[in-house]
Amino acid sequence: MVKHQPLQVYEKQVFVSFVTGIYGCRWKRYQRSQDDSSRWECTWFIILCSSFFLLLFWAYFWLVAQNDFNDFNWSVYNRSGEWRDETIPILASTTVGFSYITFLMILALFHISFGQQLNLYWVHKIGVLATLLTTISGVISVDDVWGDEWDILLVSLQSTAPFLHIGALATVTAISWLVAGYVVRRERSNFQVMVMVTYIIILLALYLAPLTFTCPCIMDRHGLKHRPDIIGRRGAPMLAPENTMVSFNRALQHGATSLEADVTLSVDGVPFLMRDRTLKRTTDVSKVFPSREREDASFFNWTEIRSLNAGHWFLETDPYWTVENLSTRDRSRIGNQTVCSLVEMLRLAARANGSAMLNIRKPPPEHPRYRSWFMDTLWAVQKAGISQKRVTWTPDTDRGRVRGFQQTANEKLSIAEMKQRGITSLTLHYSKASYREIQEYLANNVSVTVYPVNEPWLYSILWCSGVPSVSSDAPQVLQKVPYPIWLMSQSAYSFIWIASDLVSLAIVIGIFCFQKWKMSGMQNYNPEQIMLSAVTRRTSRDVNIMKEKLIFSELDNGLSSTEELSLYPENGYARYSHGGPSH
Repeated sequence: MVKHQPLQVYEKQVFVSFVTGIYGCRWKRYQRSQDDSSRWECTWFIILCSSFFLLLFWAYFWLVAQNDFNDFNWSVYNRSGEWRDETIPILASTTVGFSYITFLMILALFHISFGQQLNLYWVHKIGVLATLLTTISGVISVDDVWGDEWDILLVSLQSTAPFLHIGALATVTAISWLVAGYVVRRERSNFQVMVMVTYIIILLALYLAPLTFTCPCIMDRHGLKHRPDIIGRRGAPMLAPENTMVSFNRALQHGATSLEADVTLSVDGVPFLMRDRTLKRTTDVSKVFPSREREDASFFNWTEIRSLNAGHWFLETDPYWTVENLSTRDRSRIGNQTVCSLVEMLRLAARANGSAMLNIRKPPPEHPRYRSWFMDTLWAVQKAGISQKRVTWTPDTDRGRVRGFQQTANEKLSIAEMKQRGITSLTLHYSKASYREIQEYLANNVSVTVYPVNEPWLYSILWCSGVPSVSSDAPQVLQKVPYPIWLMSQSAYSFIWIASDLVSLAIVIGIFCFQKWKMSGMQNYNPEQIMLSAVTRRTSRDVNIMKEKLIFSELDNGLSSTEELSLYPENGYARYSHGGPSH
């Protein structure tokens, strides 16, 4: 009887060599293996997956946090005392790290799909670990410096949840190929059952996830209210220095119907516009009064304040990467800007038939005008000649003295408390007012202004929520949003949701059935047929046939006949013949 070894046919596997070479530096065929991966390599795969999901979360956070980059840089400035765009290195490192980890993740999934043993190269292990630790340190740092910003993740889901759901559904459906290939193996283990149960739970959770979504833009288009008015927050600070006349002019040119400014009182009682506690960031006080650069801005007199330049810092630091787009004339105007007084801003708003929102910073108790700050500000409003009904005053204090002005609260209050205090207007951060709370305020005739709104997606969901006005650092961006970026009826979304679930379910069931059929077919196949059909008629360009080794041995069953294997290499196939030697 003949004992034979299967004929080995090696095809050129360029793509497999590329995958295993990049992932584990195994470029040669003899370096690869289809054995099960070791526990150590499985652990590294888990670390790689953890890094991928953490970076995915991190990248999504910074994508939606673009709305508040200005506030982030300001927070860093208040801690360090130096103004620079800290988002650039963060975005650059996040892009590089996410691209690298995603590439390795794809290679690892190809390994699993091809049945190749996972064996991450040591250089990649260092890279994955460094990326993971860097991302974790970044998350901890942001939580310390900018902890309130995590709220934007939940807010953004009001806009992105339907699309993230479709993407997640497609991904989990595609992964069913790998899960099915692992679960339908002949041997059974508790781990296989755990993988299957976990996959089913994740799939069912995704199928039912839309039941938890709150998306204002899933509504009847006939119920869409008028476009929210845009308030120029410190003017248009991305196009010109904040709280300057040129900035307020830019805001009005780009569709702002109202102007918002931060008001500080000078030591001689002149209200002027300044966001920071000091003059260091937005003026040249360090050159004109070097010994007073860290002094409170309210302890300068108006003559000293007016002598400072409030535009050079914008041209020199280019905080929003917009200076290169300015004309020579615009640069000259910006370079000659001085600190703006409250009277100048209010006169501009009155000429434009607009309104104004004043965020007043009370002077400290040791300030000479501490007791007269209210009268000084009221005098400036009267001097500007603007109607008091077009001036909104914050904070909500001294209500008995602020008569005739529109006064708004900048904290979330209950309807009962607002009625008790006689408040009819709220100015809230976008993270402090949910969709249901906004609807409740509007139903009780409470006007709501939301800030800061700088991105089209946030503007769109607030528009769908019925918010009457928003405060923005980027009126030039919101001006280009004539309609919500997406709007869909409930019936249309329900159809898409159910259809997506059904298609996904059909694909998953089909993949599991195919993998089961494929595995059962391999188990029932005759090994000798596999051996004899391993060599087919192919050209030498595609196939290299190795030398076959035939091992003959006699068995103790008393057979007297011999079997001969005749090989016809010129025809590219092998044939058995029985009997004696052929002549």
